[in-house]
Amino acid sequence: MTTANKITIVRIVMIPAFVTMAIYYGESIQRGQPLEWQRFAAIAIFILAAVSDGLDGYVARRYNQRSTLGIILDPVADKGLLLSGIITLSLTSWSEVEPASGKFSVWFPVLVISRDAILLVGTVILYLLNGKVQIKPHWTGKIATVLQMIAIGWVMLQLRIIPLLYVVLAAGAFTLISGIVYVADGVRQLQDEGHAHPAKS
Repeated sequence: MTTANKITIVRIVMIPAFVTMAIYYGESIQRGQPLEWQRFAAIAIFILAAVSDGLDGYVARRYNQRSTLGIILDPVADKGLLLSGIITLSLTSWSEVEPASGKFSVWFPVLVISRDAILLVGTVILYLLNGKVQIKPHWTGKIATVLQMIAIGWVMLQLRIIPLLYVVLAAGAFTLISGIVYVADGVRQLQDEGHAHPAKS
């Protein structure tokens, strides 16, 4: 249990704390009595969890604390934070004045979850058939992650620079594109091992 892993675990523990504050704030909006301290608490927890992502990585590299546990926990924490933010903000609205700008449409979390589920299943299939998986981060996936974070921030900070719909559409588009790119790469890996070619008589 390295220092880097402890930071990651704390980040995972922050996820239910964020969800709790986010839901409570949404309920206070519905009652017509917004409790702004809950909103600020949710934002602070989310930012702290996001910042700690870079911190545990730095500690692991700086003090040579890379471990198998860390390799497993880090993506769990990353995806957990993103998905919890997207799902929570699609179930409860953070805007009393403009409900459409305070909540994600249902299709957005469905798209994000579906892509991640497909990639997870594909990774398992690759491992079972090839005995190995080569995961190569693609720029479309990185942009999708950044845009998803921006969309979450857009709702929580109640920004009005451009409509939330445009931000979500951009995040959704890159989420879909990155999913297609990763699936295509998985198919290529199967072909390289001869599993995707029709059997020859």
